[in-house]
Amino acid sequence: MTPRPPVRVWDPFVRLFHWSLVTCIVLNQFVLEAGEWPHEIAGYTASGLVAARVLWGFVGSRHARFADFFPTPARLRAHTQALLAGETPHHVGHNPYGALMMLALMALVLALGLTGWMQDLDAFWGEEWLQDLHEWLANGLLAAAGLHVAAALVMGRLERTRLVRAMVTGEKRYY
Repeated sequence: MTPRPPVRVWDPFVRLFHWSLVTCIVLNQFVLEAGEWPHEIAGYTASGLVAARVLWGFVGSRHARFADFFPTPARLRAHTQALLAGETPHHVGHNPYGALMMLALMALVLALGLTGWMQDLDAFWGEEWLQDLHEWLANGLLAAAGLHVAAALVMGRLERTRLVRAMVTGEKRYY
C-alpha cells in the first residue's frame, strides 16, 4: 500500500464546533444539575452550536459541506458493499455511516434542546412524559456518542489514520 500524503480535512470551525459540543454534552450529563440554570445554558449552547453547524454545512469549507458527505442511499449501499467485500473505501471527510451518525447526533441535540425548552413553558410545566422523553433522548445521545467514538477508532484502524487526532489538528495523516 502506497502511503498517502496528509490531507487538510477539518477546518477550525468544524473542530471548534465538535469539541465545544462534546464539552456541553459532558457537562450536562455528568457535571451540571438537571433543570438548573447552568444546565439550561449548556443545552441552549449545544443547540446553537448545532444550528451554526447546519449553516456551515451549506457555506463552509469543502469537507464541511453536506454535499461532500451527505449519506444518500447510493453512498450507503456502495460503502456497505465495499466493506462486505473486504475493501476499505477511502473518504477524505465523513464516510456515509459517519455522516449518518453525525446527522443523528445533531438531531438528538436539537430534540434535547426542544424538549428542555418545552419544560419551561406553562403548557408543559411538570409534565412527566416530557421529562421522561428528555431523559430518554439524553441517554440515546450518550449511546450514539459512544458508538460514534467506537466507530471512529475502528474505522481509523481500518483506514490506517488517526481520526481523533484529525479532529484536533484538522489534518488526516495516514500510516
